[in-house]
Amino acid sequence: MEINIFNDPNQVPQPKDKIKIERVEATPYPDRYRVHVEIDVTPFRERPNLLIVMKDASDSIINELSVIETMHAKMEFTLHIRGKDDPAGDYLIDVELFFETRNPPQDRASVSLTIPSADE
Repeated sequence: MEINIFNDPNQVPQPKDKIKIERVEATPYPDRYRVHVEIDVTPFRERPNLLIVMKDASDSIINELSVIETMHAKMEFTLHIRGKDDPAGDYLIDVELFFETRNPPQDRASVSLTIPSADE
């Protein structure tokens, strides 16, 4: 008799060599100074690390977040836009997934977004 404790076969925890970033989405908050970021990774047996870096159009780092040994395959974060009088413009959020070492990361994903001007 086989007992399947996972209803969805896609949600079975995988070994670390199969872990990938499956989805990255970024949505500006109405205040324009915060960005809601959602990241999904492959369900895992060993907990991965993430580095999330937000850059502006001139490639300057606006915010950076380290996630050490996450316990969740589906994550949500709020990144703040600091050091700008007006946050309007284009941004890129890079996500790197790694275990022991970041050089090179095991997987990488990016998403771009535009913060509208206040009058839009």
